[in-house]
Amino acid sequence: MDRHTRKELKTDKFAQEVTHTFEVLSQHRDEVKKYGAIGLAVIVVVAGIYFYNSHQAATRGEALAQALRVDDATVGADTQPSNLHFNTKEEKDKARTKAFADVAAKYHGSQEGAIAAMYLASDVADKGDLVNAEKQFKDIMDSAPKDYAALARLSLAQIYEGEGKNAEAEKLLRYAVANPTATVSKEEATIELAKFIGKTDPAQARKLLEPLRTERASISRAAVNALGELPQTAN
Repeated sequence: MDRHTRKELKTDKFAQEVTHTFEVLSQHRDEVKKYGAIGLAVIVVVAGIYFYNSHQAATRGEALAQALRVDDATVGADTQPSNLHFNTKEEKDKARTKAFADVAAKYHGSQEGAIAAMYLASDVADKGDLVNAEKQFKDIMDSAPKDYAALARLSLAQIYEGEGKNAEAEKLLRYAVANPTATVSKEEATIELAKFIGKTDPAQARKLLEPLRTERASISRAAVNALGELPQTAN
């Protein structure tokens, strides 16, 4: 994510707008198309910030806040009095990675640890290292509180798809449909599943999407968009 986007993530107004993770996913659809697994990794971080702002705990929250301040630091000539500052991007990246890694390791299994780990996994995916991104998102899925595990599951499914592990990806998406959470509703997971299977079975994908056209506005829009993107025949 660029610096402007990260700054937006820390505002109350933006946090309110990401109450439904799927709405943010729709906003980043171009990223998902361009980068594959990377796009959804970004969405995980977005939702993580929302829950961090809503439910931060004292000690763990402060540790994560310190890491977020490093993430928001300026570089080079772009200085702001209220921000941390690094002379080079390399210095900032090194400090940022260490800050998030420390939180992820020290508070492994907590929501703060999961958010820090999501940043790290997103960075790995951004670099195209899907093998390590898979390991990191799987660890989050297996260890984090269920709302974060659900988000990591969607990212892992996308990474599996990028690696050609389609059976594993579909299994995760079907699990998400059957086990909705506050961050990933049944409708949201169903739309993701439909998009996935639509490449090989567009008729079945339409059956999943059609009933969602009459759901709440964000779901209806996403379902209609997904229907419009389905191929007429299987690829």
